Amino acid sequence: MTLTNQPLFDLSGRVAIVTGTSRGLGQTFARSLARAGADLVLTSRNRESLSTFEAEIKALGRRAISLELDVRDAKSIEHMASAAEDGFGHLDILVNNAGCNVRKPALDVTWDDWNLILDTNLRGSFFVAQAVARRMIPRSYGRIINIGSVTSVAGYAGLAPYGASRGGIRQLTMSLADDWGQHGITVNCLAPGWFRTEQNKILYEDKEWMEYLCDRIPLKRPGESHDLDAAIVFLAAESSRYITGQTLLVDGGISTGATRALPKAR
Repeated sequence: MTLTNQPLFDLSGRVAIVTGTSRGLGQTFARSLARAGADLVLTSRNRESLSTFEAEIKALGRRAISLELDVRDAKSIEHMASAAEDGFGHLDILVNNAGCNVRKPALDVTWDDWNLILDTNLRGSFFVAQAVARRMIPRSYGRIINIGSVTSVAGYAGLAPYGASRGGIRQLTMSLADDWGQHGITVNCLAPGWFRTEQNKILYEDKEWMEYLCDRIPLKRPGESHDLDAAIVFLAAESSRYITGQTLLVDGGISTGATRALPKAR
């Protein structure tokens, strides 16, 4: 019996919304939940971009629908939540994954850069959670997983607005956990460390940077998508029923503050 087939990790009959599933970690999270038994609501600003991935989820034996969602638009958020509920009849799990980044030195960040990142990553996550929670509360059940980052707990040069948005996600998670716990809804933050995505792939082409990064990670490698499988299912399933308001770092240990080992004394 595999871990995800055990009752504590079985998502059969559950419906999960995963925002930002046109590529990257959003697809990783959706696959993991589908393999554990969940039916999926997939979202993207461009609904057509989801057709191939929707077919992949259905090939796993799950139901799936694709919906347009712009997390910077309140009407789009409400329309998505309403259509998702109409499509499946109930909503059990939300993975707040949609996000963006603009990597610049702090002195070069513009007003528009700041608004783009904070409106997408932080404000968008809140109002998506609000819209979905309104539909979870009458059933007294829900699992909300906000996707944060190692930057939720650590600062990095060139990532000022992004780090502010991810630090905000951590605080938001704790507040919503307190607000909605009485309704049977848990709210947690899953914070990946350094994983290669479309947003940061240029960094992984720099051999010197990769060596520096791996030196700082106790497990000596960046994350791979399958490293997140168990964590997302755990937070979405019955296994985490008494865990809320927490940030789970899946980062190879880089948040410990590890640095390059000192040479041995002679």
